[in-house]
This record gives sequence, structure tokens and C-alpha cells, in this order.
Amino acid sequence: MVTPGAKREAVAHAREHHGLSERRACSLVGVSRRVIRYQPTRVDDAPLRARLRELAAERRRFGYRRLGYLLAREGMTPNHKKLLRKNLRVRRRGGRKRALGTRAPMVLPDRPNQRWSLDFVSDTLTCSRRFRILCVVDDYTRECLALVADTSLSGVRVARELTRLIGLRGKPHTVLSDNGTELTSSAILRWSQERRVEWHYIAPGKPMQNGFFESFNGRLRDECLNETLFTSLAHARFVLDGWRHDYNHVRPHSKLGGKTPAEIAGQRVWGHAPRHVAITSNNHDEVSRYPFLDHPAGCHPASTGSGGPCAADRFTSDIGTLLPIALCGRTSL
Repeated sequence: MVTPGAKREAVAHAREHHGLSERRACSLVGVSRRVIRYQPTRVDDAPLRARLRELAAERRRFGYRRLGYLLAREGMTPNHKKLLRKNLRVRRRGGRKRALGTRAPMVLPDRPNQRWSLDFVSDTLTCSRRFRILCVVDDYTRECLALVADTSLSGVRVARELTRLIGLRGKPHTVLSDNGTELTSSAILRWSQERRVEWHYIAPGKPMQNGFFESFNGRLRDECLNETLFTSLAHARFVLDGWRHDYNHVRPHSKLGGKTPAEIAGQRVWGHAPRHVAITSNNHDEVSRYPFLDHPAGCHPASTGSGGPCAADRFTSDIGTLLPIALCGRTSL
């Protein structure tokens, strides 16, 4: 109760409900009797405010000075200070127009293809050239649907990759992303309208609204990008493809009760995905030190009978040739 109006109401309440005199009520409230008796003489600016808003809507590029000239022609002569007061100020123009998309709170998906999340991750080759990775994740099964690496990923390229994914596993109901330039481009808006896919944009500066992808982003960077030095773009694509297969079919997911995303999706494809990070030799002693390089059933040299290299050994040798630089700890050159 600090404003004069609130104090006037308190004094009136004390006089009406408690039978106090004006002097006693003012003393209890702590206000001067002169303040209580003051009657505001402010002119009602409602007609001026309404007309000013009408003119501002008609002349959107006019400032307060030109609007004042128009009001003066109609017989209204407010000074420039009144035009700049609160509720009489012309509304500021908005910023860059954002892409159309819903901003309502998202619900958790309850079936595959109900919602896909996508975003970009950046990394650097050994030659200091930067490249980007388009990551697409199914929020229900937690599958990594795509890892597209390239030096440039435009909105047209993103739309083309999404079309390819739809041809492989069906159309999603909703796509969730941030407000990046590529994802708010006309190509994405056109694709969303033509495919009848709802595109949901998170609030700017709120990555926690896309929590599933942020968690996946952390796993990708910690388990793959920070563990490997990429010598070329082809090398990066090869490594990312192997890691994606391992993530979907081999790596247990804690939020899925230890199951793999492929199990949740009903795609039970068992086996060992290529583990590019720790592969440095095709020696059997080297392989035996890493449990993820154990020979598949029926492929161990002792079971072949011939003593020749099995498929796992040949694959390890190929990997050692294709990935000359694969380190367990990333270092700078």
C-alpha cells in the first residue's frame, strides 16, 4: 500500500466499516488529509489514444512526429511528450520473421515415427576444415535414423534427406527442431506443407525443450567425435555409419531398460558393429584384449578347421587399412 490511490481506498474502508473519522483514519494509514481530498484533474486521453492507434495502423511507417501532424489537422494538438508516453507510443516493429510452427508444450511420444528430432553437430578434420553432421533421432525408439556429414548442409539438402528417410521407414507425425537458419528456410516450410508433416520449433535459447536430441548429441560427441581424428570427409562418413549401426543394434540404452533402440523398434539385428575407435591391429592378441572384437559364433579360427583368417579378421584388417588414424584419446595436431 504505497500509492495514493491505495491509501485513499484504505481510508475510505476504515471510515465506512469502522466508523473512524477522517483525521483518525489518515493518522492510522499514515497519509496526509490533503492527499486524501485531492481530486485528479487528468484529461481522459481515450479518444486521442484510439485515434492515434488507428492512424498508426494506417501509416505503419510513420513516427510520432508525423502522426502528431495528422492529429493536428484533425484538431487534436497534443505535444510531442504526450505522444511518447506509455500507451501512446507507437508499437515497435518486430524482429526477423520466424518460420511458422507450433510452440505448444510437447507430449511424450508413444509409438515409432510419432516424433523425430533433428539438429546439427559440428566437428573438424585433421586439416582444420570444419564439417557438419545432420542428426535425426526417433524420440520413441531412440534410434539414430541418419548421420549425414558434409561441409555444407542447406535447407534443400535437409529436405532431401528427410524425404529419403520417409521412403525407408515411413512419414513422421511431427518433426522437432530448433530455429536454425537451415531449419527455418523456405525449403523446409515448403517440404513440411507438401508432406503434411507438422514442424515444431522449440523456443529460442531453450535447448532443454529438445532434450532427447541433446542427450544423443552428448553421446555422439563423447563416444565418437572426441575419440576419433577424422582425416577426410569420406573417413568421417565411414566412421559415423559404423557408430550409428552400433548405437542402434549393439549399444544398450539406459532409458530403454538396457535394450537397444532396434529392439524397441522390432528390428532384432544382432552382431558386432565395427568398432573403429579401438581397432589398431589385426593381431589375435590385440583383438582378444577388446571384448567388442570377439569373433562371432562359428567364426573363430579354431572352429573353421582351416586355420585361415575368418571374416572378423578380414574385416579388422580392412579397418586397419582404411582408418590409419584412430586414437583412443583425441589430441590436437
